[in-house]
Amino acid sequence: MTAKKIDEDALAEAYNRALALEKAGDIDAAVKAYEEVLAIDPEDHGGAAVRIASMGRGETPPKAPDAYVETLFDQHAEAFEDILVEQLGYCVPLLMRQRLQALELTGPYARMLDLGCGTGLAGGAMRDMAGDITGIDISENMVEIAHEKDLYETLYVAEAEDFLEDNDEEPFDLVTATDVLPYLGALEPLFFGAAENMNSGGLFIFSSETGSDELMAGRPYAVGPHQRFLHSETYIRERLSATGFEVVEITDINVRMQDGEPSPGHLVIARLS
Repeated sequence: MTAKKIDEDALAEAYNRALALEKAGDIDAAVKAYEEVLAIDPEDHGGAAVRIASMGRGETPPKAPDAYVETLFDQHAEAFEDILVEQLGYCVPLLMRQRLQALELTGPYARMLDLGCGTGLAGGAMRDMAGDITGIDISENMVEIAHEKDLYETLYVAEAEDFLEDNDEEPFDLVTATDVLPYLGALEPLFFGAAENMNSGGLFIFSSETGSDELMAGRPYAVGPHQRFLHSETYIRERLSATGFEVVEITDINVRMQDGEPSPGHLVIARLS
């Protein structure tokens, strides 16, 4: 069955109208306009469902739509590192390296899996700690840039959860996922998939973002004002325990700057039992 052709003009009109209404603070009308966007583009390349959730309406989706994440990073691949590192002060891969050094957990690791590898920031930070690094990213444009850096033995264009479910290669000793959780709500598929692809005693390291008690409102996860998923530390600990991991360390970090304000989060190091 062929996919229904999207009316690009109607989509652009509805999306721009929705953005304008959201900016103007007319939430009810903005939600209606985003629902129009979803009707025109059910795969949701523009992330309308996440934007609705970020305004506190509708059900929080279990993850950001694949089409949205792929489109977002394909569009920003060329300027990605300048935006993220230079403008937003993102340095999670280096923080990860520093924590491993402080804990004397520098390996060397025989096989590393870098989920959401992007342009290779984590691969670059960890290159001397791992003998063989596999990188996965949903964005083909990002993977092309990572490939040019010659940091990875293997690179795949794939969604992280799908890869973990389908992979039948040798297990990994180290799995990293920096800046992946902001595009996922429910964490069980990722954590279970990581456990299934790791050797016992292997390390799983990832970053997350969190919100105020008021914003989280007791929920395990929520979509924040910048359309990124926020996770409670309690929920992360529960899901890790349920999927066979023991927490080595959870460190409070500033993930990045957003509109001049720090984005609080965690750097989590866990070991598979």
